[in-house]
Amino acid sequence: MSNRTICQAGVERPATGYVRDMEHFTIATVAEKSPDFRRVLWTGKNTQLVIMTIPAGGEIGEEVHEDIDQILTFVSGTGEARVAGSKRKIAQGDLVVVPAGTKHNFVNTGPNPLVLYTVYGPPEHADQAVHRTKEEADAAEEAGKDEPPTS
Repeated sequence: MSNRTICQAGVERPATGYVRDMEHFTIATVAEKSPDFRRVLWTGKNTQLVIMTIPAGGEIGEEVHEDIDQILTFVSGTGEARVAGSKRKIAQGDLVVVPAGTKHNFVNTGPNPLVLYTVYGPPEHADQAVHRTKEEADAAEEAGKDEPPTS
């Protein structure tokens, strides 16, 4: 079993390949249970599913993904979406689309964690990456240790 990894849904996959079988997540429950700032749940050839937990007073951090579209769905908490110079309040059930090349940030403005899941197309992070804090995530990115798979 050294060449295989067990995924969240219990599906085996090659450690260096993409999942070919169906994976099923009760996504709101999985996201709510994760204390990590960022956790990659699934990586495919063209998209990637990531859950995030932003602590009270925290933020994702202003960024631009030049060639990556991003769709974020908010599971719990309250915050502010800052996309392309516009600001809008966000809460549970909201979905925000960030087209490639658009400056964006998401800030937790409430007293509880802001929990979300996001889909990147194509993948943005290393497959199965887990970053407990924003600082850990930023350090991994700066060190080149959070690169999406290629091929």
